[in-house]
Order: sequence, then C-alpha cells, then structure tokens
Amino acid sequence: MQRKIASISFLIIVIFCCASFRLAPSVNKIPLVSKSPKQNTLRTIVIDAGHGGKDFGARGKYSYEKNVTLAIALKLQATLQQALPDVKIVMTRTTDIFDNPKAKAAKANAAKGDLFICIHCNSARPISHSEMTGYKTHTYYTGKGKKRKKHTKKVPTYRYWTTPNPAKGTETFIWAADRNDNKEVAMMENESLYADSASAAQFADFDLSSPEKKIYYTLKTQQYFQRSANLALDVEKEFIKIGRTSREAKQRGVGIWVLQATAMPSILVETGFISNPEDEDYLNSTDGQQEICSAITNAVMHYKNALETNTFQTISQDSLQ
Repeated sequence: MQRKIASISFLIIVIFCCASFRLAPSVNKIPLVSKSPKQNTLRTIVIDAGHGGKDFGARGKYSYEKNVTLAIALKLQATLQQALPDVKIVMTRTTDIFDNPKAKAAKANAAKGDLFICIHCNSARPISHSEMTGYKTHTYYTGKGKKRKKHTKKVPTYRYWTTPNPAKGTETFIWAADRNDNKEVAMMENESLYADSASAAQFADFDLSSPEKKIYYTLKTQQYFQRSANLALDVEKEFIKIGRTSREAKQRGVGIWVLQATAMPSILVETGFISNPEDEDYLNSTDGQQEICSAITNAVMHYKNALETNTFQTISQDSLQ
C-alpha cells in the first residue's frame, strides 16, 4: 500500500512539473520535467546512417545516398566523440549493410540511447517541360462496311524534356505530433531497456495499461517532442551559420517511422539534395561532410547544456509544419 501511495505521489509531481511546458507560450524558456542531475545527462547518442546494402536510397548523378550517409555518419561519430568524450556513441551500421527501420529502432532502444540522430540525403524529381513543335495529320475512320469513312485532322505535336530540380539545402525533421501515440507505445514497450532503477521502482505497482502510466508516458512523449524540436531548430541554425540553405526544421509523419519507434528524443537530418549537382558535390566532399558534422555537433552540445541546466525553449506544435 505504501509503495502504491509513493508511486502515485511520484506521478503527481511529474504531472505538476510537466504542466508548465504544456501550457507555456512558444517563446519562453522554462524547465521541463524535473529530474535529478544524474538523470538529466546525455550518456548515449545513437547515430543511424540512412539506407544501406540493397537499399540504395536516393541517387545523384554519380553517387548513392547510402554511401554518403555512411561517410557522414562515421565522421559525425568521430566529431561527437572528440567534443563529448564522456558520451557513448552507438552506430546502427558502420558498413554497407541493410537493416529495415524496425531493426534500426531495436538497435537504438537496446543501446538505451538518450538521443537518436538519423542521417539522410534529400532528393527532388527532375522538372518536366513540354512545348508544341507543330502539327501532324491524324487519320481515323468512322462507320463500318460500306458506310466506313476516312477522316483526317490536324493534331499538335510536342517535345518533352526534363531539367534538374533546383531544390537544395538542409531540412531537419522530427516525428509529427499526430504520431505521438506511436511514440508512447515505443516508450512503454521499451521501458525495461531505458528506465533507471529509481523510475522502475516507482512504477513497479502500475499496470502497463493503467491510466496513471498512460498519463506519465503522454507527458514523457510531449517532453521528448519538445527536446527533439529544440535540437532540430538548433541544427538548422548551425547550418545557416556555415552558409547552407536551410529549409527549416519540420514535422513529418510519412517516411520516418524509425523516429516514432525509438524511445528517446529523435531527429532526422536531411543533409542536402543529392539530386542537385551543387549539393551532390558538397555532400561527397571531405570538407562538406566535416562541415555538416561540425554543425550537428555544435547543436548537440547546445542540447546537452540545455538538458543539464533543465531549460529548453518551448516550441508550439503549430510552429513546426
């Protein structure tokens, strides 16, 4: 009975602390869910190089997304490890292998990650063009037998071609707010992997489907949404600082299932458009890859500081389209 009372008391405290960031305006800086300094520490970062193996991803004029993302991810691992020597860096892949999104999420959850960073390249379809080049005679028939008649008419002719899409620059995504239910399920299913001993003891009396536990994970998911949004916005700010074209931080509900299946704050970084010749050259260059990694690392360092000081900018869901 005493354990049940203690667990409910713990939940009430969590709800009280979370309420502020749920209701606060989008420009304020406020503390999120209160945790002990030990809990508010960035211990493990999981880096996922998008695609791999039989999954080539997007294709540029001379390169494939799976190779570019792996090269950037490996450099990011080294850059983060140098900047944050006390943080464990886990890679979902270090070679050209294929894992489906379910396997990638399982690796991240098994590693007890505190942050998930997925590296990708964007692509835009070529732009289609057409112009009328003249007319030609089209012959057709009507009727049958003796009533069959021949007709002709002039019809326009066209020339068709495509040109490269000029779309370029970076985008950083988080899971869409309407996918929060999926994120809650991922957290509940992986509780034993990432819950610290104190939390595990507090929630031992709660049934998985209990209203109390549902409330806790709803609030926790909202907290993770806020943290992910903060990091995504900061990544794009860092890209702007190095002269990249930023297409801003956004929510996306399609094509990034792995973000909502990982029980941790998660972002997906579209490092550039491999379909754009200029971006493709940049993405394949050593200097370009290192600039990308340095920008992401700077943002992660800001994130780590905000985590340890327990302050994040509150981001309204509507501000990330």
